[in-house]
Amino acid sequence: MNINGELIIEAPREAVFDRLQNPSLFVSLVDGVQDLKEIDATHYAAMFVTKVAYMRFKFKVAVEVLRIVRPQEIVAKIEGTPLGIVGRMSATTVTTLSEVAGGTQVNYSVDATIAGKLGSMGQPVLRSKAKEMENQFAQNLRAIFEQDTKEVVS
Repeated sequence: MNINGELIIEAPREAVFDRLQNPSLFVSLVDGVQDLKEIDATHYAAMFVTKVAYMRFKFKVAVEVLRIVRPQEIVAKIEGTPLGIVGRMSATTVTTLSEVAGGTQVNYSVDATIAGKLGSMGQPVLRSKAKEMENQFAQNLRAIFEQDTKEVVS
């Protein structure tokens, strides 16, 4: 399953990049991520809890940052194993940032493979959940920069 999208953040590219590459901050942007642990500079472990359709899933997740090109690209690989059921989730994410009038354009691409019970739910259900998560992420990221703007003005 491939998911692609873009959003505009009204902030300089370097500032957006710094926020996105900060693991603790990034986790706060993604609903359901808990207990982030840094293993080393490019490896992280966490729990991810989500509800898809009528089912609740909890994943043990490992993240490896494959490439960082400041301030324009972050590539990461995510492997997740749902607890309590047989299955697996694997994804590679590519996030690119480019300067646009008034801020930064964030383009993202997620190439995900989901097997087991969750994978059997079907693409429309999973795409709907992915869209919901995308909207929440964008709203959370924009809110951070809106808060920064308010603090500067105060």
